[in-house]
Amino acid sequence: MNMAKKRQGAVTRKTTETEIKAELNIEGTGSYDIDTDVPLFTHMLELFARHGRFDLIMRATGDVEVDYHHLVEDVGIVLGQAFKKGIGDKRGIRRYGTAHVPMDEALSRVCIDISGRPYLHYEVVIDEPFIVHFNAQLAEEFFRAFTHSAEITLHIDLLRGNNAHHAIEAVFKAFGVALRMASELSNPGGDVPSTKGML
Repeated sequence: MNMAKKRQGAVTRKTTETEIKAELNIEGTGSYDIDTDVPLFTHMLELFARHGRFDLIMRATGDVEVDYHHLVEDVGIVLGQAFKKGIGDKRGIRRYGTAHVPMDEALSRVCIDISGRPYLHYEVVIDEPFIVHFNAQLAEEFFRAFTHSAEITLHIDLLRGNNAHHAIEAVFKAFGVALRMASELSNPGGDVPSTKGML
């Protein structure tokens, strides 16, 4: 059985505010082709894909002349849906993943449980959150949307960091690493890792 082909998800979502298409391969190598209307956000998604070794193709446009919020949140929805499709019935996965990632003075910690229960704890305090025109606080909206669409438990903490770019970069890298770890087939062909028999 070709597990790489099976563990993929593709989603298209169009609203009056945004239009997003995403293809995610969980069994990837970290290749990406990403284009959103927000360059800094595009870069964060590239970091997620590369360091998580996910293959990701994404096109996202939206009403960024109003605010970046709609686009960032909707990308989280679509990427979470693609992940949920790709992970399938969750048989044989590791389920849990944790990563600490430094970026110069910044240090982030991300813990994930592919639990079937959406929950986000997000404690990332940045005193001066603006990076060019992007407000790094919007990252929380992306992670909240991803968490609910993917149905995972996600804890994100910025343990230290003064530079907004370093801080948010450390978070996205750690998210990729932890999600890859949790998604890995630690027991290929095995049962769902839960005493309930389902996640």
